[in-house]
Amino acid sequence: MSVPTRQIRARYLADTITVYQAYSPQIALPAVAAGRFVAHFKRERMTWIKPSFLWMMYRCGWATKPGQERVLSIDISREGFEWALARACLRHYDRDLHGARKAWSRQLKASPVRVQWDPERSLHLKALPYRSLQVGLSGEAVDRYADDWVVAVTDITSTVQHVRELLRGGDEQAAAAHLPIERVYPLPAQIASSLNATDGGMPEQQDGH
Repeated sequence: MSVPTRQIRARYLADTITVYQAYSPQIALPAVAAGRFVAHFKRERMTWIKPSFLWMMYRCGWATKPGQERVLSIDISREGFEWALARACLRHYDRDLHGARKAWSRQLKASPVRVQWDPERSLHLKALPYRSLQVGLSGEAVDRYADDWVVAVTDITSTVQHVRELLRGGDEQAAAAHLPIERVYPLPAQIASSLNATDGGMPEQQDGH
């Protein structure tokens, strides 16, 4: 069964969704200790959250890139996540979706949230033929993220390093066993349409898993 081109896949529960970010220890360690973003976290900058674990690994090079040595798993409220998506503008112009370029440009400047669809990544971080969502938060959105949406912040750097070493040793099966299970996220139809998502997901089962 083929994967739709633009589809959100994530680890989520009834009330929360997990996103990933990578930071320097100066930002990451205080956030883990406080359970929220505190010292050195710059609210004036756009902060990008990623529901895809492997896309985060591609971005941070399995926690090897400067300034991205600590990988955080962040549980945020689904209410907040969907608030952001409902107010998001695609970072790149799409004529079929936006019509006039000027209208898109005005929307982009006014929106506190930007989204883009980038190629999803394999276990070896090779580009796959379908996309993964990134969400950029600024202004009101980043304040809501830092102050209201974050439920838990977990440092998963040791797991990331372990998976990296398993891959270096050629044990793909063991490495894959450590990956989070990401399911299709059930987007409301209106949000899916505004994000040009191929598939809004199937109705979810409220089983808490």
